[in-house]
Amino acid sequence: MQTFETILGQKAIKKHFTTAIATGKISHAYILNGEEGMGKMTLAEAFSLMLLCENPGGDPISPCLNCHGCKQVLSHNHPDLIYVTHEKPGSIGVDDIRRQINDTVAIRPYSSPYKIYIIDEAEKMTGQAQNALLKTIEEPPSYVVIMLLTANQEAFLPTILSRCVQLKLKPLKDEDIKNYLIQEKGIAEETAEIYSAFARGNLGKAVYLAESEEFQAVYQTMLALLKHLRSMDIAELMETVRKLKDESLNLDECLDFMQLWYRDVLMFKVTKDMNLLIFKEEYFSINDMSKNSSYQGLETILESIEKARTRLRANVNMELAMELLLLAMKEN
Repeated sequence: MQTFETILGQKAIKKHFTTAIATGKISHAYILNGEEGMGKMTLAEAFSLMLLCENPGGDPISPCLNCHGCKQVLSHNHPDLIYVTHEKPGSIGVDDIRRQINDTVAIRPYSSPYKIYIIDEAEKMTGQAQNALLKTIEEPPSYVVIMLLTANQEAFLPTILSRCVQLKLKPLKDEDIKNYLIQEKGIAEETAEIYSAFARGNLGKAVYLAESEEFQAVYQTMLALLKHLRSMDIAELMETVRKLKDESLNLDECLDFMQLWYRDVLMFKVTKDMNLLIFKEEYFSINDMSKNSSYQGLETILESIEKARTRLRANVNMELAMELLLLAMKEN
């Protein structure tokens, strides 16, 4: 578990929380909105740690990490910090909210000034569950803080949104993610740069990619395909599509790889600066491709990648969508 001092980025959210604690103006309900892996739970736990610390101090205010309250939070064993769970994997039902929040909210905190409820994947709350929660948010006891963590706050009822402080997580800078991977994970700079580019500002995704055997398979397959695409015949292209299907590779990651590769080709064609490349180790292949591709052709390929992404999300046949994409890439 981290403190605000160790959490990368999200300065505005950390400032909001520390100011709220310093002024005593703590809301009864917060929404932390951001895609999976961006650190919603990390921020919620860091805020909880500050609220439940028995000896906070410093400037800015920070938890002592040594008191009984801090130790309980760090061990996920604090009686006043409740993680709301749900039995059904796809939804949070009204019974979950009633049993874990509404039926316990009137019980005062056991050992601290606050009683904190954290609801992860809160967008999975059914309409009934949200209405049940709304009753508590509208008239909460003074000591209650409810934190809704979500990747899609548009799933909430307007009445829920209007009664919560809404905080949106922002993507981190690629440079910050790269430095984290190098310093904390011991990853080589060239590789860390690739992971940070793929992560698009999402630290959790970058760490996942660095540790994922599946992504390594995507990397090797896509690299071999793109480097030899020009010399492949139609039968080989179709075989590649079958391989993608048979190996169940993550198609979003495959498309991301293609997009970043051709971004590099276009970037190098314009600037001739290899320092701007993501795939620096593939300089010779990218240089050769930039010489043999037109600006219009590269733009067509990038558009075709987005078309393939749209088709796949619309449940168009995977093989057809990928075949059309590879043919467009070969032609241009």
